[in-house]
Amino acid sequence: MDSDGTQDARGTHANPVPRPAGPPRPPSAPPRPDRAPGLPPGTMPSPRATGAVADWLDEERPAARTGIWRFGYRPPSAPRTAERLAPVTVVGMLVPLVIALVLWSLWRRGGLPYQFTLLRLFTPDDWWWGGTIASPKSMEGAEARVVYDGVFFAVLVYAMGRLGSWPHAVRHFVGRRPQPARALVALLGALAALSFVFPGAFGVGWDALPVVDPLFSLIVLVSGSYELFASPLFTNALYAVITALVVWPFARVGGWLPYGGQLLAARRAGPEQVRPAVARPLSQWPGLRDAGQDEAADLLTAELAAGRMNDVDCVRVRRAWTAGLAEFRDTVLRRGGAAWAHPSGARDLPRRTARHDLLTGQVRVGRWVAAERTPVAYHDAGAALGPDVLGTSLLAVGPSGSGKTRTLIEPLTEALALQALTGACAVVAVSSPGSGPLGSDSAFDVIVRIGDPSSVHDLDPYAGSDDPDEAAAVLAEALVGDLDTVSGQGATTALAQLLGPYRGAYGRWPSLPVLRELLEGEPAALAALREAVAGDEVMRRELEARVRQTGTPGDAGRALADRLALLNRPVFAEFFGGGGDAHRAFSLRAVAHHPLRVRVDLPERGHEEAARLITRLVLAQFHTVVRERREHFACLVLDDATGAVTEGSVRRLQRLRSQNAGVVLALRTIGDVPEALHGPLYGAVGCRMAFSGITTWDGSRFAQTWGTEWVETTEVAKHTVFADQPMTRAIHALRKLVTGKAVTTDAVTVREVERERWSASRLAHEVPAGHAVLSLTSVAGEHAPPLLVDLRG
Repeated sequence: MDSDGTQDARGTHANPVPRPAGPPRPPSAPPRPDRAPGLPPGTMPSPRATGAVADWLDEERPAARTGIWRFGYRPPSAPRTAERLAPVTVVGMLVPLVIALVLWSLWRRGGLPYQFTLLRLFTPDDWWWGGTIASPKSMEGAEARVVYDGVFFAVLVYAMGRLGSWPHAVRHFVGRRPQPARALVALLGALAALSFVFPGAFGVGWDALPVVDPLFSLIVLVSGSYELFASPLFTNALYAVITALVVWPFARVGGWLPYGGQLLAARRAGPEQVRPAVARPLSQWPGLRDAGQDEAADLLTAELAAGRMNDVDCVRVRRAWTAGLAEFRDTVLRRGGAAWAHPSGARDLPRRTARHDLLTGQVRVGRWVAAERTPVAYHDAGAALGPDVLGTSLLAVGPSGSGKTRTLIEPLTEALALQALTGACAVVAVSSPGSGPLGSDSAFDVIVRIGDPSSVHDLDPYAGSDDPDEAAAVLAEALVGDLDTVSGQGATTALAQLLGPYRGAYGRWPSLPVLRELLEGEPAALAALREAVAGDEVMRRELEARVRQTGTPGDAGRALADRLALLNRPVFAEFFGGGGDAHRAFSLRAVAHHPLRVRVDLPERGHEEAARLITRLVLAQFHTVVRERREHFACLVLDDATGAVTEGSVRRLQRLRSQNAGVVLALRTIGDVPEALHGPLYGAVGCRMAFSGITTWDGSRFAQTWGTEWVETTEVAKHTVFADQPMTRAIHALRKLVTGKAVTTDAVTVREVERERWSASRLAHEVPAGHAVLSLTSVAGEHAPPLLVDLRG
């Protein structure tokens, strides 16, 4: 017990979450003293919730791509290298600037005589007076002297800008800045430029650069007179034109007009515009407060602050509020954090081995490895699975010892069991024989141990069905679904011809030993059933049809009886309805109505074929029961799906995503599935996972499914240079004599080629131990390409 009244699961979770400090309160408990029904809201404000659960609730979960662990995820920003100018560009900017400064210095110092410039080609000799003008104001009433410093300066500036990519630099350093920083930088640049154009206006003592001389010289050359400068109106107008010409580029770069429009619109709105309310943290239950449920929100906040709620309680209460359950306020005020608890009374698992985020329904299974072709959003981000991707079903292939159970099946089962406690999920986990159960017994509501006399529950082979045809289809899929020699429709018909009359006569389904006798055509069993249905003409005809087909070529009854013999062993005598009241029969149909946690333990080694038959039976029943309408997600986890995949099951897998259900299939090798079903199986599931150590044969199936992509390749070819001139040949010979290599030139070819995302060889030899290649597809259709996942991260 910690000092804050919470109990911590140390050593069982990477980020332990506080557990409830005490057992859940019974429904009949009186209201809590800190809030009574009918008390006006706000009279007893709850303290700010603190602790691990509150921090977990308030943690930001930004939207991310499929398969990314969103808890604490920070979307990557644009690479900083993209914001830097290339070294070549920087050099290209500086070299013209240096050349321009040298030329301008030589021009002003007389190092470049006028007679050697291009200006002489365009101007008469009698227009040359030399000299420099600092400002048009100096020409008021004075004799104008046409100068060419400004023309030469304009030519240098234009050449420097064109050769040095200065517009690109300005857009890079100023145009990308957000407002108002962009406008401020442009304003500072405009002031600096104006200080050079009009130095006297800013109190600067140096001579102005001849920025205004080009315009002044143009006016004098066009008019042929300097008398215009005697007018103050003309000189002031000229000042305005020069100022506009200098300021206009900075206004464009700084975006002054759009920014001014935004400020004006905001000023017109004034104080009447209501500022958006600051988002309250989830630990303060903002949804309840916005709906006027202040009392319930205050009580739940106090529960969080006192450590009487964990993450399961928070998600369960939020789910109840979202579902709009009646009497929400009264139930919360009466039960607090224990409201709408799971029927088992459990509010948490006894032990956690993985990282869970119940708000998003995700469980972290590893870390996406940063690679060359990995999208930036996945670089070193957590890899997570949830109902959004499990709804498309998952196929995992890896040899024994690759970590399928430890790194995938167990975390998934644990996550689904936690979500079941919140009412959002129902899970059925089937443990592989000989590998031990999935999770602890206290983490499940129903545990069916086939072949164990101490098992409390028994598995109903008919899935609680009342329809003979439906029950016959489920049994036929389990018994002979993997056989190519028996038609599934014929097996279903043979079973229905026996199940219908038996249920009509006795009001119940036959036990498996009795059904086996009927399928084998035992005279005594058939005679007793014929006598029981003597009054029902329809059922009598069904039974007679089955009797006529017994023993004929192509009869499915013999194959069905042989498969039933696998379950008609002494170790299974008390199971499948044969033990009477010794075991409580459990129907898998219950998961369609309740968020149950079910675990089926297959018999130990020595009954491999029986275990595969039971796995097919559970899979067939699951496909049948999930057709019924429900709100919660249903998932079946098969730790070993060897022999469970049939033509019928593959066809039904494609329908699960529209039925809010999914299946997780783990295989040691794809060879455990009939070869004709390899393609349909990979196409039916939306998520595929290849563990390290698979063979190239298994890898080829994944490579075909993941397809190809277009990539850009660069090829460099070296070609020997053959010189034609004697001097060039002599230089090449000398170079070859010194270096020992012939003179070559590089031929670079850049092209796009189609390449496999993951080849069979790479999957078999380049996936490190403890890693897997995972591709995901969500129910909404979002895709995550096949990427390498570090299951140890």
